[in-house]
Amino acid sequence: MDIITAFRVFVRVAESGSFSAVAREMNISQPAISRQIAALEDHVGERLLHRTTRSLTLTDDGRDLLTHAARVLDTLEEAETAVGRRRGTVSGMVRLSVPVTFGRLHLAPRLGRLLAANPALELDLLLSDALPDLVTEGIDLAVRAGPIADSSLIVRVLGSVYRYVLASAAYLERHGTPATPAALAEHECLIFTQAVTPTEWLFERDGKPARVTISGRFRSESGDVIREAVLNGYGIALLPAWYFQNEIRNGTVRLLLREWRIAPNPVHLVYPSRRHLAPRVRAVIDFLNNEFVHDPVLAEVPEIG
Repeated sequence: MDIITAFRVFVRVAESGSFSAVAREMNISQPAISRQIAALEDHVGERLLHRTTRSLTLTDDGRDLLTHAARVLDTLEEAETAVGRRRGTVSGMVRLSVPVTFGRLHLAPRLGRLLAANPALELDLLLSDALPDLVTEGIDLAVRAGPIADSSLIVRVLGSVYRYVLASAAYLERHGTPATPAALAEHECLIFTQAVTPTEWLFERDGKPARVTISGRFRSESGDVIREAVLNGYGIALLPAWYFQNEIRNGTVRLLLREWRIAPNPVHLVYPSRRHLAPRVRAVIDFLNNEFVHDPVLAEVPEIG
């Protein structure tokens, strides 16, 4: 069997979760994809995929093989680049995972420039507020704020994100405006469960810290949902100001406790630990660095407008 072709088919099936999608992508029949996977399973002597009429998932052996197969394909691409066949060519698929609101409001509108500059590049933009398992989910690159606990990943600082206590003008008109962090105990606070400390907000003023335990009846793992809750007057949130750039400018959302400092979260580029990066991934990393190095979204001094 052609093990390289089989690896390519297997990796794309694992990434897309669909035989028919890979068949369309490779312009071959779905039975041909099935035969490639079956031949690979016979070759390694293990079942690689659980298949039902509605879903397709990797077995434990499939997850192990996916890691090795992806590494083999990356090494082949590096070799082709090194000897000149693909030197300087940015081509193929990059799967990029970013937080939902960041991707929707600030990244997706910019990606047209990246695609225009690299006609052979393909992007699969995945929106999630949780850091996925990059290896098992076949993700090339992720953007995340806050500490990264997985020491097996390569982590590069992209910038910093500043967070603010904020609420809608409508909420403040009904419930009043807190004058100190301690006064937050009297308010409905919105809990973003993906934060490092969802119910503890840490402030500093004149070198003195103030740690406040907040409470509220509404919580979500989605930053986008918390954003909508703020806009609809559910309560007070701790979020980056860029969630509400237009609303802050027109006064429908207000920043609170501005004299109290909240430490910024570092924003990281995260990718699996590999000796070399494929040219397509490096191109996306360079684009993100160039786009955001001087942008107010990630600047050292935030610009609220």
